[in-house]
Amino acid sequence: MRHKGRLIIIEGIDGTGKTTLAKALQERLARNGFDSIFTFEPTDGPWGKRLRKSFSYSKRLPVQEELDLFIKDRREHVAGLILPALGSGKIIVCDRYYFSTMAYQGARGLDPDKIRHENEAFAPLPDLMFILELDPAVALRRICEKRGNQPNNFEEIDYLKRVAAIFKGLSDPFIERL
Repeated sequence: MRHKGRLIIIEGIDGTGKTTLAKALQERLARNGFDSIFTFEPTDGPWGKRLRKSFSYSKRLPVQEELDLFIKDRREHVAGLILPALGSGKIIVCDRYYFSTMAYQGARGLDPDKIRHENEAFAPLPDLMFILELDPAVALRRICEKRGNQPNNFEEIDYLKRVAAIFKGLSDPFIERL
């Protein structure tokens, strides 16, 4: 189903600059007179907050529980913000979307194609998606040096390599790689 608005997604492993790019793009669109909004996943809704809190746990949530929280958060995000904004003609710039779920939970052993199918039952396809590509070792160094953060439990080198490989395997016509 086509909408009046446009959905632009920014994806990639942690430390690639997704949030910086997504915010800058939305601000540039707004300055140039386009009705646009910036949003992100996981959201600040109840499911997203629960996910964000889990990032600092000493041990990851079980993979299916983590996936279920991402799906619940995204369902609310799509119904409450994305579809209404698209319907009113807005350009949405979203920092992460279900492709991150495919990559990150896929790297934990779930089937990325099954995750995609489940999400596409309710979540609209993007009009454009940028995948930011960066060597995982460089991304981790950025996280530690530039952010002043210690990596969380989504940010381990071998895991990020598996995540990056799943992103690399995506080949949809709406994807641009940077």
